[in-house]
Amino acid sequence: MYQKILDLIGLANDFMWTYFLIGLILVVGIYFTISTKFIQFTYIKEMFKLILEKPATNKDGSQKGISAFQAFTISAASRVGTGNIAGVAIAIAMGGSGAVFWMWVMALIGGASSFAESTLAQVYKVKDRRGLYRGGPAYYMEKGLGQKWMSAVFAVVIAVTYGFAFNSFQSNTIAKSLTKYSIAPELVGIVLLVITALIIFSGTTRLVKVTQWMVPVMAVIYLLIVFIIMIMNFDKLGGILIQIFRSAFGLEQFAGGTIGMAAAMLLGVKRGMFSNEAGLGSTPNAAATAESTHPAKQGFIQTLGVYFDTCLVCTATAFLILLYPELEFGGELTGIQLTQAAMTAHIGDFGSIFLVISIFLFAYSSVIGNYYYGETNIQYLIPKKWAVNAYRLVVIAFVYLGAVADLEIVLAASDVTMGIMAILNLIAIVGLSGVVYAVLKDYTKQKKAGKDPQFNPENLPIKLNNIECWESKNKIEK
Repeated sequence: MYQKILDLIGLANDFMWTYFLIGLILVVGIYFTISTKFIQFTYIKEMFKLILEKPATNKDGSQKGISAFQAFTISAASRVGTGNIAGVAIAIAMGGSGAVFWMWVMALIGGASSFAESTLAQVYKVKDRRGLYRGGPAYYMEKGLGQKWMSAVFAVVIAVTYGFAFNSFQSNTIAKSLTKYSIAPELVGIVLLVITALIIFSGTTRLVKVTQWMVPVMAVIYLLIVFIIMIMNFDKLGGILIQIFRSAFGLEQFAGGTIGMAAAMLLGVKRGMFSNEAGLGSTPNAAATAESTHPAKQGFIQTLGVYFDTCLVCTATAFLILLYPELEFGGELTGIQLTQAAMTAHIGDFGSIFLVISIFLFAYSSVIGNYYYGETNIQYLIPKKWAVNAYRLVVIAFVYLGAVADLEIVLAASDVTMGIMAILNLIAIVGLSGVVYAVLKDYTKQKKAGKDPQFNPENLPIKLNNIECWESKNKIEK
């Protein structure tokens, strides 16, 4: 019976992920790329300026709300996880080096979708009982599209997918990486349970404080180590780039034959989609938290997050593996074991220990980010403290179960639920594309006039309904 359920889920995944969902994400990404005049490329300089923008302050000089950089780190915490280390290795081992090229393509196209969804999250954000901003697809589906049923389904699906399934996967990866050192999964589960509970029960402020240092520190150290390895193998980098492009178009020999362009493309696009999450509807939940003077600002910043995840962290892992002298495409060594072998070959036994630490930090930051996405949507569904506390208890239970149990059916089912989540979000952002264009045009107009853009819905050529935060702000200013 168990196997039959897995087989049915597998068929659903084959249809939803391999064909329909990937195609839909690419089509929507191309649609926003063209309609916004390649916004993800033309505003790269602006993205870097905005992420360094000083946070807003209260009259007493204290920071007002969550800054742009802090919102960026919340989304990066969820994006940057074990998939950046193990997932990239699987894509290369199964699809050849060409998968890296299509991973890049996915990020470049997805940047436009990320801008759209994150901008909408800012437009339709609300304030919770503590005065902090909340928002995301569930909010703009109801307030922008007027589709309460769609928002309710999305909120349930993302809360289950990220809070339960994905968090159990992250803790499972941490536990597996430590079995080499004879550390019992039960002990790992208890430790993860305790530190997760300490952070999520202390509220959003503590969560933000943890992610704002953990994400940059872990990423910089990891990138620095890989950069040193690349410098040590500088003479091989040109050949690897040629290999990536040749393999991407089916010209590279792979596992005794020629890997087709379709296979390399499929695995690369799928890895890029899983990793940077552009268009899936997850990162808008983080984008909405920021204190900002204009919704488009978070749209630009979260687009930069797509590049940070794929073009930096995933690419670093890809080069680490492709520089591994004993790399065997289609061989038995894959996933985290392949990445560990590559790191050890380059820098010795320290490499294995360093990678275990990296896996822990990458995975644990994802646990925190994933939890926040779930909490935001639980508050949307049931804005009561008891509901959030009950959700927290279930989350920490799944963090423990992930470390000690076989969760194959849960993780397989999460692919289906994530597909549902993504489809609903893509429909919503296309339906609200007129709002995206109007907000972008308003931002561009003010920038050309030499101003720091300030958002006022009344200045847009279209009428926006249910805009809570921006309207109240403008009334106060008047």
